[in-house]
Amino acid sequence: MTLIRLGYVAMSNQVPHCSPSQTMTFAQFTKIKDKEAAIRKLERISASNLQNCWRLLIHNAAYDIQFFRLSSKLIPLVNHPEIPKWDYLEPLADELNKIKDFLLSHPEVRIDFHPDHFVILNSSNIDILKTSMKTLKMHFLLLKKLGIDPEHRCVLHVGGGYGENEKALEQFILNWGIIPESLQRMIILENDDTTFTLSETLYLCEKLGVPLVFDYHHYLAHHSKDENWSEHWGRILNTWHYSKLPPKMHISSPRNEKEFRAHADFVDVNMFVDFLREIKGSLPQLDCMIEAKQKDGALFQLMDQIKEFPEIKIINGGSFFIH
Repeated sequence: MTLIRLGYVAMSNQVPHCSPSQTMTFAQFTKIKDKEAAIRKLERISASNLQNCWRLLIHNAAYDIQFFRLSSKLIPLVNHPEIPKWDYLEPLADELNKIKDFLLSHPEVRIDFHPDHFVILNSSNIDILKTSMKTLKMHFLLLKKLGIDPEHRCVLHVGGGYGENEKALEQFILNWGIIPESLQRMIILENDDTTFTLSETLYLCEKLGVPLVFDYHHYLAHHSKDENWSEHWGRILNTWHYSKLPPKMHISSPRNEKEFRAHADFVDVNMFVDFLREIKGSLPQLDCMIEAKQKDGALFQLMDQIKEFPEIKIINGGSFFIH
């Protein structure tokens, strides 16, 4: 028997006018001649994003959804090299504290981030590496302000293959040595759908002591001919052995055969249950992040469909046991 908790990514399609990713472009910023006024506008947008994030957490609690990915775009332009340095945390203290208070009163809720694709830790370009670490530090500070232990809260892809995967993996290991330990502990790695397979990502995770987030859809889209995910499942779980958090994975379905890598609106319940039948009993709990276009709508549909399977015992609106 395994407990499965479902989550979704950043934004709801059920709660109107609640985007946590409102932004201002750099072009819009430069058009405001008074830079102090421009910074104040960035702060107002950021405050609105955090307020909407709090509303989404309230929405999740109403439906017993205990797993949620925060938007990495909560603070627009925060790391733009041409934006004057500003203390964005102090003006946002009230909104950050509202979220912190919610999380303190709901300790069962798991929160994480998935920084954008431009965070690349295996680049040989020192400027790209510095920018990536700056972005990771922003995520670290936000987690701390929200009262969340940053350990194992940021999912990353390995990075670019640059035409030679083995060399790119070794570059990641080389760069790892100059990444601050506090940021190292925050990172978990995900197999991707174009470059680094499950086996390659596992190699890194085992070598560096980093948990692996198994993305089933990515595996289906990109794996070597002799690679079978189930043969590696024990190794995947073992990467989480020293984590305070239960293992997590990503679940999504292909949009269609032609656009196989693209996410569908909803999750194919039969595909998901077939996967769960293979892993049930191998671990006490698995947190599954749904990466579907319909966001929480996909979670609600999946919960409605999965209850029809005899081995499923529904616990609440976002969790169930599989026997």
